[in-house]
Amino acid sequence: MSHTTTFLARHSRALRSVAAGLTVVAAGLTLTACGDNDGTGAKSSGKTESSATAQAEQGGANAGAQGSGESSTGGAKGSAQDSGTGSAQGTEEKAGKSGGAAAQKGGGSGSDDTQEIGSCDVDKAAVEVQSVKRPVNHLLLKFTNRAGVDCNVPSYPILRFGNAQAATPAAEDTKPQAVVTLAPGESAYAGITTSSGDGSGSSGAKESQLEVFLKGLDNSTTVNLPAGGVYVDSSAQVTYWQNTASDALTW
Repeated sequence: MSHTTTFLARHSRALRSVAAGLTVVAAGLTLTACGDNDGTGAKSSGKTESSATAQAEQGGANAGAQGSGESSTGGAKGSAQDSGTGSAQGTEEKAGKSGGAAAQKGGGSGSDDTQEIGSCDVDKAAVEVQSVKRPVNHLLLKFTNRAGVDCNVPSYPILRFGNAQAATPAAEDTKPQAVVTLAPGESAYAGITTSSGDGSGSSGAKESQLEVFLKGLDNSTTVNLPAGGVYVDSSAQVTYWQNTASDALTW
């Protein structure tokens, strides 16, 4: 074999060795590109990573959906509770107002037994004049309610003895604090001074009858005076109506 032939043979073997080395390197690079080494010799595949990522995303989506559902449910519950509570309260308030209005309306329509008390009527009363020992020259006028309902005896009685032209004046210092109200069967009293004890009165005469009016009313009744008649002069006076006989005579 010549020197040239030997050279070509060596050069050919070197080229084959280089090609083989390049092939090994290319294979290693391919393996590296297909999978990473985790340091333990085990390779992790792209498919595995994709599956884990998908599961993680699915878990996140589920968690989000659950959170959204709970939020929606909570909102719906809160809305329903608020709506129900508000409606119930509104209904109760309306019912309370309606009930109060109805109660007021009912009270105004006559459920209250309180009625305005009117004046007494001499035609529905028993009127009498009584003599008294003390004080002297006095009579007691008694007015008893026979109307069957409560009534007021206004102010003082209007009195006219016999044929007198003027009514007997009232003793203003006997005015009570309130009008006397009589239930059926109750009586009011007025004291009458017929003449002065010291003889200071004038124009005196013996009278046998007394006409009695209630102040402000036209009706009257006439009663007979006791003992066949009573001496009456210009000093005669009458008290306001009183609740008791003693009040009517002590003035």
